[in-house]
Amino acid sequence: MDFELSVEQNLIRRQVRDLCEQFGDEYWREKDAEHEFAWEFYEEFADGGWCGVTIPEEYGGQGYGVQEASIIQQEIARSGAAMAGTSITSHHVFSSAPLVEYGTDEHRERYLPKIADGEVMVCTGVTEPNAGTDTSQIETFAERDGDEYVVNGQKIWTSKAQEADVIMLLTRTRPREARDRFGGLTLFFTEFDRDMDGVDVSEIPKAGRGAADSNEVWFDDFRIPAEDRIGEEGEGFTYLLSFANSERISIAANAVGIGQAALERATAYAREREVFGNAIGSYQAIQHPLADSWSKLSQDELMIRKAAWLYDNGENAGPEANAAKLRASEDAIEACERAVRVHGGMGYAKEYDVERYWREVMINVIAPISNEMVKNYISQHVLDLPRSY
Repeated sequence: MDFELSVEQNLIRRQVRDLCEQFGDEYWREKDAEHEFAWEFYEEFADGGWCGVTIPEEYGGQGYGVQEASIIQQEIARSGAAMAGTSITSHHVFSSAPLVEYGTDEHRERYLPKIADGEVMVCTGVTEPNAGTDTSQIETFAERDGDEYVVNGQKIWTSKAQEADVIMLLTRTRPREARDRFGGLTLFFTEFDRDMDGVDVSEIPKAGRGAADSNEVWFDDFRIPAEDRIGEEGEGFTYLLSFANSERISIAANAVGIGQAALERATAYAREREVFGNAIGSYQAIQHPLADSWSKLSQDELMIRKAAWLYDNGENAGPEANAAKLRASEDAIEACERAVRVHGGMGYAKEYDVERYWREVMINVIAPISNEMVKNYISQHVLDLPRSY
């Protein structure tokens, strides 16, 4: 692989950076405080054509890979938008991917062009109160009724369900069996609105990411046309799993971007703030932690580039994608905490924003899968150690 980004990739980075500069920390600070969805940012992102980054050109997208998508996610996070900004714009990477790969031509034609131009917002319904790390425990059930499925159950942590027009929904279509825990899971991509019959949406108050809502969603005899099923009945988990590495790469890019934002704010403050007659950045107690975080985040970025290159070239990216997610999320939390410490008491003040990065970056160590499970994956699949769970 070439460590140098291509001319086109550098252009993408520059254009996204220019777009994000229109929405500085003050904008995201206000949206976070007011818990308002960042529509202005999303609409500018859509108008720039970025919603279709990984959607094939024949459906109105740009047909880029995970490498380009991760560059975009990193730049958004680095701008100060943090996880709020990347959550608003990330559905083109993961939520629409199963439809691209496994949907029928008619199904793709119906949704992908509208997703690519930003007209349609996608949310994802996978996690449940008793089915987070162990997806096999999903209980939401879709029962076939002629040309429709009738869905009953509950989802949790469904981001953007307040604004969504469609949902990628994972359900059971047959009861869980001990010998085939993940069999019987079926994936749908269908119209969704919080005001539709059979749907109840309730926002979850949370520590950060106030500009992008997370929700509980209840389904009560919610009807889905059978034609909105993706692929074969009972194969939904297999379809989702094939894109898990792209999501881990995206999360790693988000984390690195937030860590870099925190590092930039901390170093700027350290150059200006004077204590005992000198800029605090002249003291090694301030310099060394920041230098350490810079080196870690730089290494994480290289691992992201490698993982994305492997993924886009059809190679096994599992070890690298999981390692990138693990290290980037942990290193980003450390960078954000160090940024708060550099600011002293003002690090706890909202006006300096590093406390917001600190709150938002925590998501990356627990989602879409915890770092403990990432370590289990590496232990079992890379180091060939016995399964521990």
